Amino acid sequence: MSLKALRRDTFGALVAVLEDGTELKGVSPVRCFPFSSPSEFISLLDETGRDRCLIPSLAKLAPEIAALLEAELRARELMPSITRILSISPGPEPTTWSVMTDKGETRFVLPSEDQIRRLGEGALITDSHGVRYRIVSLRALEPKGRRALFRYL
Repeated sequence: MSLKALRRDTFGALVAVLEDGTELKGVSPVRCFPFSSPSEFISLLDETGRDRCLIPSLAKLAPEIAALLEAELRARELMPSITRILSISPGPEPTTWSVMTDKGETRFVLPSEDQIRRLGEGALITDSHGVRYRIVSLRALEPKGRRALFRYL
């Protein structure tokens, strides 16, 4: 079933209107491929978490619907981007990382090197609490931080 319209109700929740006229109240958009195809394959989940509508591409939607979906996705997704690696504790795992992100300075514990994955030009790091940090471009890191990170990749 494809999406015909999208709006907010009086309480601010998203309401999707499907082609057959069905209204789905309280839908939540989720990116199926948040790193490799962030603007393609957006799933709309109902209040129970069930997939109700798949949007193949934001580019094929009306601009106002695409803008509303993008705003909702940005509000839901918290994934700080690491812009600088300040320090990594020496010694065996687990290690403590001190980093600068687009949200500010933070520290986290990396339980094992298995929690770092390369993603294209960047990387994804998952800390001991399950918080994911993204490095958009390894080349954009300062040389000292890049060398420290390459020990784990």
